[in-house]
Amino acid sequence: MAISIFRPSVSLPQHFLYSINPQKFSSISVIRKKQSSLHCVASDSAPPPTRQEMSLSVGMYLIPHPNKVEKGGEDAFFVSSDNGEVIVVADGVSGWAEKNVDPALFSRELVANVSSLVGNVEVNDDPRILIKGAHAATSSIGSATVIVSVFKNGILKIASVGDCGLRVIRKGQMIFSTFPLEHYFDCPYQLSSEAVTQTYLDAIVSTVNLQVGDTIIMGSDGLFDNIFDQEIVSVVTTNDDVSNAAKALADLARNHSVDTKFDSPFSLEARARGFDVPWWKKVFGMKFTGGKLDDITVIVGKVKTT
Repeated sequence: MAISIFRPSVSLPQHFLYSINPQKFSSISVIRKKQSSLHCVASDSAPPPTRQEMSLSVGMYLIPHPNKVEKGGEDAFFVSSDNGEVIVVADGVSGWAEKNVDPALFSRELVANVSSLVGNVEVNDDPRILIKGAHAATSSIGSATVIVSVFKNGILKIASVGDCGLRVIRKGQMIFSTFPLEHYFDCPYQLSSEAVTQTYLDAIVSTVNLQVGDTIIMGSDGLFDNIFDQEIVSVVTTNDDVSNAAKALADLARNHSVDTKFDSPFSLEARARGFDVPWWKKVFGMKFTGGKLDDITVIVGKVKTT
């Protein structure tokens, strides 16, 4: 993830796991619970139509940064079926390693706290409230970007702080995309143990009405910094199995991340922000290119009828 730690003028650190062991995961089918209801109908009238039940088939894949394989990287994620499908991806800010703090601790605890809040009546299927409660309960030193989605009754609610992302594909077209929030290049908004930091109030909140056949793609910036949206669409539309799609996306992002000649989304953005090769290299037609080495988390979910 981005190296930079956002530091406001006043900072006061506080002081602790949830991790899914990478790298390969089989797909799972998540069936949302039926809501109980009472219908009163006259004896000569037809019964009311029933709502079409939906399920979410989910595939996951994680590839840690090459230098962080032993500890499983610094990303963390969680998928749950309680009270509507909840998915969360968090990315620990690697800059904390310079202070002898393991960046994975904050992201893992944050995700664990989200998972513990699933089903809480006060959350009321609100991803921003999930972020609020999880952040408040996290005691580890560090910071992380995070994205949380809640899928219920055909509606996908999303809250995002930072540069983890989500895409929705329908019939071969990308119909929705989140966008990153950042202070400056490579320093995204982040939840932190610092006294002054971003909070759930800084989250971008979105709502998308999903249909059967739609595909959602969630991931850390290690995915979206190394793959263009058109590549995501191409991979998803050629892989019906969600586990295969997740692996294919992660593998492609990994290949791009180590390709110094690939003009990646990251290198394009870097040049647009003024980060490029020295002027004398430009004289020879050179420019800053290459992917970005990072943890790569990919979650692919496909909406199906139950």
